[in-house]
Amino acid sequence: MTVTESADGSVLVLYFAALRDLAGAAEEQVGVSAPFSVAALLALLEARHAALRGRLAGVRVAVNEEFTELATLLQGGEVVALIPPVSGG
Repeated sequence: MTVTESADGSVLVLYFAALRDLAGAAEEQVGVSAPFSVAALLALLEARHAALRGRLAGVRVAVNEEFTELATLLQGGEVVALIPPVSGG
């Protein structure tokens, strides 16, 4: 996947594993007002998708293929991947 700059201040959100089923999509474009924190994006997604409420607290977040912190600011044009915890043995 190629990361491209977005002129409209949106980010591409990618959902993996169970999050894909809960969101009802593998990906979606989300408009943000830059700067917009990853934490604020997660809150917006929980408000948009009732099935995600309370389930994003433990996810790993990658911005442009690098794991990041909740305080990271988004400017628009980023690809944000949401990866749920994995268990197994």
